[in-house]
Amino acid sequence: MSSMPTPHHKSHGIARRALLASCVAVAAVTIAPAFAVGAPTVQAKGAWIRWLPANLPAGGYVQLSNTGDKPAVLVGAESPDYGNTMLHQTVSKGGVSEMIHVDKITIPAHGHMAFSPGGYHIMLMQPKKEVKPGDKVPITFQFEGGKMLTVDFEVRKPGASGPGTMKGMDMGGMKGMDMSGQHDMHGQH
Repeated sequence: MSSMPTPHHKSHGIARRALLASCVAVAAVTIAPAFAVGAPTVQAKGAWIRWLPANLPAGGYVQLSNTGDKPAVLVGAESPDYGNTMLHQTVSKGGVSEMIHVDKITIPAHGHMAFSPGGYHIMLMQPKKEVKPGDKVPITFQFEGGKMLTVDFEVRKPGASGPGTMKGMDMGGMKGMDMSGQHDMHGQH
């Protein structure tokens, strides 16, 4: 009996290789979206937290830049150092400032979004450990589509105004920035 390949065996081997190639291609297409969920097109700079004593809620501020061609929609934030982390916006109604919870914030394509005192901010409540000026607090931003971005925020004193030369400056003399009086959930952060 001869072991010479017949045309039938040859076509069977080609069919197997084509099937294997098809399976590899399907797997690559199926797996690729999981890797695409990785890093968002959003970058952060100047991240800081205004610390307040007596476990009062702290405010987180940062400049977010979207380098992508599509809007990035921020839908949440969390920190292992705080039990409750929410997106907020300070708004004025009838001369009174109040904070409102925000479900999502859209950062336009090739645009910026500033989280700053008197505007959008991250409200940090229920510290899980002692947080004090000089510490670094990680905050993970959650975007639509499952993308995430973790940023280390520098914790600063109550009178801090943000990054730059005014770092740590007492803002008590500026309208709306007096942190020495009573502080409640309807004041500015």
